[in-house]
Formats: sequence, C-alpha cells, structure tokens
Amino acid sequence: QVQLVESGGGLVQAGASLRLSCAASGRTASIYFMGWFRQAPGKEREFVARINWSLGSTDMTDSVKGRFTISRDNAKNSLYLQMNNLKPEDTAVYYCAARSYSSPSFNYWGQGTQVTVSS
Repeated sequence: QVQLVESGGGLVQAGASLRLSCAASGRTASIYFMGWFRQAPGKEREFVARINWSLGSTDMTDSVKGRFTISRDNAKNSLYLQMNNLKPEDTAVYYCAARSYSSPSFNYWGQGTQVTVSS
C-alpha cells in the first residue's frame, strides 16, 4: 500500500502562484508514476500531469502547459505541482495519485486539496 497526503491548496487571485505538495509513504518502491488530477464542481476528474518516478519524464495536459510544472524529490518521497499564472478555470480539488508497477492505472489516491482562483 501507498499512502498519499497533499498540502498547499488555498484561495488566490487570478495570476497568482501556488505550489502543491504530496508526501508518499508506505511501499514507495512500488511506484511507477505519480501524478496530479483535478475535479471542478459538477465536472469529472481530469488528468493534469504525471511524472515517471524513477526517470523523471513528464506529461501534462495542454491547458496547463507553460504554467504548471510537476516535479519530484525521490529522497523525500515527495511530489510537487508548481502552478503559475493561475486562472479561475483552474479552480478544483487537486488530487495526488500514484500508479504501481503492477497496475494499469493510477491506483492510490490522496484526499485532495482545494484550489480556488478568484477573478
């Protein structure tokens, strides 16, 4: 099992920055990818970004490219999402997730952290 705990959400104005953090514990050696997802009110959860835990290669959804950066610190078992130039449409609950080598999809989830961007 892998446990994930997010932090760093909050209420900011459009154009501001926030940095989300996710601390992983448990069987972290089993992690293949870690990522961020978000769910806005009345919408389905959507993929934001992911990172290959060992290689560090990244993928991001088009709507955040150039504004968000995903990174990790393997020594601290931590995942980060640096969010710059935030827009009201970025408002959502952001979830940290992990995918183990044995799983075809993300199979561990954090509790979520709220990000609210006012215009």
